[in-house]
Amino acid sequence: MNWVSIFPHPKTASEEGLLAFSRDINTEMILDAYAHGIFPWPNGENEPIFWWSPHERAIFEMDDFHIPRRLRQTLRSGKFRVTADKAFSRVMEGCAYTYRRGEDGTWITKDIFREYKNLYEMGVAHSVEVWEKEVLVGGVYGVSLGGFFAGESMFFLKRDASKVALAHLMAHLKKRGFTLFDAQITNPHLEQFHILNVSQEEYLERLSAAIALKVSFGEYNGDAEF
Repeated sequence: MNWVSIFPHPKTASEEGLLAFSRDINTEMILDAYAHGIFPWPNGENEPIFWWSPHERAIFEMDDFHIPRRLRQTLRSGKFRVTADKAFSRVMEGCAYTYRRGEDGTWITKDIFREYKNLYEMGVAHSVEVWEKEVLVGGVYGVSLGGFFAGESMFFLKRDASKVALAHLMAHLKKRGFTLFDAQITNPHLEQFHILNVSQEEYLERLSAAIALKVSFGEYNGDAEF
């Protein structure tokens, strides 16, 4: 990857993955960051924007995404209806304000909400929504560049709703020809899907190849088969 970026090279990140910080954030900075293996993760309102590039990166392999048996049953049950890009702001709000055990506050600040909404309006950020009848009960959102998708956050109000959103998102990305699905940092919730940790060097190589692909997120009507 030829290094043309406003950010330092990821290899200069701290042991924890912290690369840089800024007082402001805008869509140009976010797109530059994603294209170079970097992502924003603020500490809270009125705090500096921290930019991260961990030396080990968590990804979902497109051909090794595991759907547990019980979740597959839920996906086939028809309990939920799934859409994409129909309620982006509401999904972000769900991710920001839904209570998570052990977490205090949210990294989705007003600035983050504003700029990702701008990215959505530009056709770069996308959401997958899960509905129970007409009630939004879960979802996931992220950013796409070429054949690369960066998953940002997900939420659920009903059991399995966020997992349903993730499974539908993966099915759609695979169908559209995406080759890299970034999960940033692994956690126990994601391990059940066979998440993989790769080195920063491998990640950057795969990122460069993925964003060069002439593919797009497109439209999705929830018709994946499981």
